[in-house]
Amino acid sequence: MNSKKKDLETGKLRHKFLEKLISEHVKDLELKDERVILGSKVGEDAAVIDMGHKYLVAKTDPITFATEEIGYYVVNINVNDVACMGAIPKWFQSTILLPEKETNENLVKKIFKDIHDTCKTFNISIVGGHTEITTGLKKPIIVGSLLGEVKKEDLVTSSGVEEGDALILTKGIFIEGTSIIARDKEAILREKGFHEDFIDKCKNYLFTPGISIFKEARLAHENFKIKAFHDPTEGGVACGIAELARASHVGVLIEEEKIPVLSEPQELSKVFNLNPLNTISSGSLLIAINDEKSTSLIELLTNHDILACKIGNFISEKKGLLIKNSNGNISALNYTEIDEILKIY
Repeated sequence: MNSKKKDLETGKLRHKFLEKLISEHVKDLELKDERVILGSKVGEDAAVIDMGHKYLVAKTDPITFATEEIGYYVVNINVNDVACMGAIPKWFQSTILLPEKETNENLVKKIFKDIHDTCKTFNISIVGGHTEITTGLKKPIIVGSLLGEVKKEDLVTSSGVEEGDALILTKGIFIEGTSIIARDKEAILREKGFHEDFIDKCKNYLFTPGISIFKEARLAHENFKIKAFHDPTEGGVACGIAELARASHVGVLIEEEKIPVLSEPQELSKVFNLNPLNTISSGSLLIAINDEKSTSLIELLTNHDILACKIGNFISEKKGLLIKNSNGNISALNYTEIDEILKIY
């Protein structure tokens, strides 16, 4: 009898498997320290530690898909998760792993400069890290670690959603994925006849609409009582919605036609046979808020030139994760932790 365990797929670990690992190997250690307010949990964006008059918010996240502008990516991705807790980012470290055959001084200088310049825009202090050339790598990988702080009464968690709350999405979906594809598969897009202006616009999705959600998170947090934020990354907005619902033990009913998909991501999804709902979406922000306040929040964000749409409501956990299509038919919201963008590699 073959007792070999099934190999795991590339990308995030499956939620159920990850929850089992956390339960078996992490939870007992967290419980030993009463200052751990929020530890390891599927769907939460960062950990929270009681430091007295404020909470310390701690996040670590790697950049594994992107190569170009990787220093910019790694800071913003970590800032997004800290911002989703209602916190202000303060201190950043990174572990930079570089491939043997592709690394030169100019590459290292650019990565350091991009990290420095991006931290500077957020008034973040760089407090250390580690850099090495590593055997076996084909491209650079950076693991960022960011600490922030928040007043105790201002903390936002992914587990604060209640039945009836509205779900708002900003900017659209497939934002980060659009930039990654244009940068990594530029030659293929040219071969398929796409104009340079189209390719350049897709590349620039990194900056416009942009992968940062800091501005919209702060606007919402400073003006409304937010039930939860969540930053959909790998697995796209569908996985992000599932993580948010899972953390709060609620269900959700999404209206598919309300989800904004910009023209460039729509075009790329056809070329590479990708589902936009399941493709990496840093730059999108999921916001849960009392339904009565949703219109006012959308108006605020719109007035600051941020596209925002109500895409559904949270429902009973027993009803599950549902999506309604343009014909009014309701079915299960299909999500996966394994990102669609892996198809291009």
